[in-house]
Amino acid sequence: MPNPDDNLPAVSFKERPEDFVVDEVPAYEPSGEGDHLYVTFRKTSLTTDEAVRRLARALGVDARDAGVAGMKDKHAVTSQTVSFLVPRSVDHEAALRALEGDGLEVMGARRHGNKLKPGHLKMNRFRIVLRGVSDPALRAQIGRGLEDAKARGVPNAYGSQRFGADADNEARALAFVRGERPPPKDKRKLRFLFSALQSALFNRVLERRVADGSWADVLPGDLAKKHDTGGLFLVAAEGPELEDARARARASAISATGPMFGSSMRRPEGAPAALEAAVLAEAGLDADTLERFRHAGEGTRRALRLLAEELAWSDGPDGALVVELALGKGGYATTFLGSVCRLVEPTRGGPTAPTEDAAEGSADAPG
Repeated sequence: MPNPDDNLPAVSFKERPEDFVVDEVPAYEPSGEGDHLYVTFRKTSLTTDEAVRRLARALGVDARDAGVAGMKDKHAVTSQTVSFLVPRSVDHEAALRALEGDGLEVMGARRHGNKLKPGHLKMNRFRIVLRGVSDPALRAQIGRGLEDAKARGVPNAYGSQRFGADADNEARALAFVRGERPPPKDKRKLRFLFSALQSALFNRVLERRVADGSWADVLPGDLAKKHDTGGLFLVAAEGPELEDARARARASAISATGPMFGSSMRRPEGAPAALEAAVLAEAGLDADTLERFRHAGEGTRRALRLLAEELAWSDGPDGALVVELALGKGGYATTFLGSVCRLVEPTRGGPTAPTEDAAEGSADAPG
């Protein structure tokens, strides 16, 4: 996707960890019985991987076997749940109590019968402080943008953090998918890089739908997603069923979807199918390639439009603006707010970690 419009107002974003608070809302609660221990924790200025490694060490298990629903930002205060296969002989309560501190707080632990899988979350709730917005005209402009985004939604692009600190995750994936270098031996890294490739191709399809104005509409042959149930259906080629689908899209009840390419992905028809096929071919990929890498990502569909399930804003201290919103899994708060204002983060050293919810698009993540 293109960079935010230079005409958008610039605001200071994530000056301090407490300016970006994220709470994961689970898809279900653990039953209290089973071999897997679900640990809910809050972290500050830590990546999800760092927190998982510390928890795994304390419990005496392998961090590589952990179940994670989604990744969360490092430069933030975030809460989430992960699962570990922990023998019942382990006194997990004592182990976790001894661990707390240095940016990690264990909020609870309960057993369940299965491992937590990528995408197994209901939504993420955000509380975001935007600074440098004390000017009344600027606040009014941002408020109007938020009102429009609340009513219509925004293009559901993957954020730049999906693609790595050097924006090279897509290129690294293409290199092994095309046979130019061996794929990573680490299965988790393989899936993450392949997911970055899927995300980049989705963004290209979305960019073209933004350019022709159809991203918030549905076209004949689209696979549309029902926002209330998540179900997919094929948009009719003509007639009353097509007009009904377009009316439902205008009412934000449904949205067209784009491809997270994979061998099992359901495909649209008509013009949407031609567009997606062109984007795939331009990347030098085809159905045979996707089948060979089925183990890295089977594919799914992702809505072209990002709608906030909850959205409110209010005055904060020292001329700040506090935005509270809830987004479904796979939705980026930076994408939503980036449609309204230009987010300016402090310069930080070190690698950029995957953020917000990096699970969608993997074989385990339902669309």
